[in-house]
Order: sequence, then C-alpha cells, then structure tokens
Amino acid sequence: MDKAEVHVKLGPFRKEIKKNYDLYLLLVPGFLFFLIFSYIPMGGLIIAFKDYNIFKGIFASDWVGLDHFKEMLDIPAFWQMIRNTLTLNVLSLVIGFPAPIILALMLNEVRAKYFKKISQSLLYLPHFMSWIVLGGIVYNLLSPENGVVNEIMRQIGLPEIYFMVDKVWWIVAYTFSGVWAAAGWGTIIYLAAMTAIDPHLYEAAVIDGAGRFRKIWNITLPGIMSTIVVLLILNIGHMVSIGIEQPLALTNPVVTDVSEVISTYIYSVGIKQGEFGLTTAVGMVQSVINLILVLGANYTAKRLGNEGIW
Repeated sequence: MDKAEVHVKLGPFRKEIKKNYDLYLLLVPGFLFFLIFSYIPMGGLIIAFKDYNIFKGIFASDWVGLDHFKEMLDIPAFWQMIRNTLTLNVLSLVIGFPAPIILALMLNEVRAKYFKKISQSLLYLPHFMSWIVLGGIVYNLLSPENGVVNEIMRQIGLPEIYFMVDKVWWIVAYTFSGVWAAAGWGTIIYLAAMTAIDPHLYEAAVIDGAGRFRKIWNITLPGIMSTIVVLLILNIGHMVSIGIEQPLALTNPVVTDVSEVISTYIYSVGIKQGEFGLTTAVGMVQSVINLILVLGANYTAKRLGNEGIW
C-alpha cells in the first residue's frame, strides 16, 4: 500500500478528529478508566489456570490447567449459589425492570412542576446512598420489635413477622429493597428518552380524540421502546451477577441458604481464605455465561425487529 493510498484512507478520520476534537477529548477520561480498570485487569484471568502464589507472582506460579474448574464443580454449595443468584436476579428483573418505566410514565404526566421535582428527588435519593445505610433502614423498618411495618401489623391485629430471618420473606425484602434503590435511576433514563418524542404526535392524538392512556400506549411506549430493549438486554447480561453490597448488607447467618450468591462466595473464599485461583475460575465462568446471555438477548431482540446494543 503506497503513501497516497494511506493518506486517502486516513484523511477523513483525521478531519473528523480535527472537526470534533473537543468531543473526542471528552472520551479520553472514560476510555482511560475502562482501559485501566476493566481491560488491563483481564490479564489476571490467567490465575484461573495457575496455583497462584502471591510471593511468586502470576507468571512464576505453577500451571494447574483446568483443575480449578473441576474443583469448582465439586463445591457442595456451587449449584446452590447459582440457584440463589438466578432466583434473586429473575425476581429483580420481573419486578424491578417495569418499575422505573411505570414511574417515568407517571411523572411524565404530572403537570405540577414543584411536585414533579420533589418526587424525582425522593426517587433518585436511594441510588446515591450506600447499601450499608440502605440495609440499616431496611432492618429498622422490618424489625419485629420496633419496626414500622410490624407495628402497623400489630395495630390491625395481625401477628408480627420476622422478615429478615424467614427465608421467603428475606427474598421478598431483598427484591423490593433493590427495586427501591434502583428505580429512581432508571426513571431518569426513561424520562430523558421521553423528551426525544415529538410533541406534535401528542397534539395530533388529542385532535383525534385519544385519551391519556391511549397516548401512553400508542405514542410514549413506542417512543421509548428502543431504550427499554437496550436496558433489558443489559439487565439480562447480568443475570448470573449480583453486586456484593446488597447481599452483604442484608444477609445474616439464618438465611445463608438463600442469600449466599456467587459474589459473596468469591469474597469469602477468595479474599478471606486466599483461594485466588478457584474464585478467579468461578468469576471467569460467570463472565462467560453473562456474555452468552447478552449475545443471545441481543440476537433475539434484532430477530423480533427491535434495535440491539450493536
């Protein structure tokens, strides 16, 4: 390939950078963040195939091949962790995914600006709070001695419930506390998507005699459908992943059978016991399954005529 041909091919790209250099500069911090904290650490996946010794380092540690993966399948609680992770994530998806959509639709119909702003602030607040704080709030609300929920139940003649030590009720508390914490952030995204809908569509619908629910069904929901599909695909891609904060904040020894998930196992065995190779293998399998789920969900969305994430 001669220099002229290289110049022709690189010319448009250079012009694009020169024209929008300020936008590309804004990409640099995000690019460096993901490069340093997401892509470079992927080299550590080699630990899954080694008997890692912190004194020898990654490259000097002995190779063990697939031994850690075999050991992983022999862990007595492995399939229980998978079951717990899937159970909590499926419930969070089924109950939690529609919640911000419904909230966004409701807020979009509110015309009182001050009420709308106050409601949005209250909805967003839990997202910016630590799960240690949120977990303390949940425990206090559901406490059998002086919790608000049990106090109301006693006032209406119902027996008190030990929510956080009953396995079924713990799952319910986990699911709805997760919805409470995340719904506000999702609402922001959907409200932003709704601003891109042409207002003239609503005006035409009013002229045609469409009511509020008809406008939501025929204009608003189709207008944000691409956003809904993208977020659904991303949520499905985390089906076997759970952040460690919420399970650790809400768990207790009585409900370990339903609260022990992959992330808490990696923390307790990998960090506390130093089984770095085994937990790296578990994390690697977790990531591969998530990747397969994302690819499958994206393919299905495109086959159904919707937009995917690529």
